[in-house]
Amino acid sequence: MQDEQIIELYWKRDESAIQETERKYGRYLYKIACNILLNQEDSQESVNDTYLKAWNAMPPTRPGRLSVFLGRITRQLSIDRYRANNRQKRQASTYAASLSELEECLPDGGDTTREGFDLRLLAGAISAYLRTLPAPARRVFIGRYYYMDSIREIARWAGMSESKVKSMLYRTRNGLKSYLEQEEFAV
Repeated sequence: MQDEQIIELYWKRDESAIQETERKYGRYLYKIACNILLNQEDSQESVNDTYLKAWNAMPPTRPGRLSVFLGRITRQLSIDRYRANNRQKRQASTYAASLSELEECLPDGGDTTREGFDLRLLAGAISAYLRTLPAPARRVFIGRYYYMDSIREIARWAGMSESKVKSMLYRTRNGLKSYLEQEEFAV
């Protein structure tokens, strides 16, 4: 079933929208959740919560690209669940590892009143930097830091060695750090 047809089912409040979403995007959403949570039950709960959130969001929202809309919901729900699960303990996961790799590039958080505004500016600067990269470097960066894919997974789907992926990510992070310094983000 095409995305527009699935969206139309949501708008009609037809419960088969959930089944069609599961059929078309279930594995994709589960992979996003699992890369962050490393737990099958929590990942499945995040995916199920995604369906509920999508049900509640449509209408009034009509997503341009259903896969991106659902992926963003799953990613945020999974990150929230990861944080809740790991408030007291630190657990090694691809999510934690990828965040620690980016720490040296990103500025420290400021006061909470400006934090939302600062994060939007930072996101815009990162997006602008990513648009300057060649497509393979951009895909590898997004695979690692948005979808939380492991180095091994990226190497497999990108058709390159793990050492090349690591090297590409290292150069991209250094470039991002320089770019953010040029844009006067405190790093």
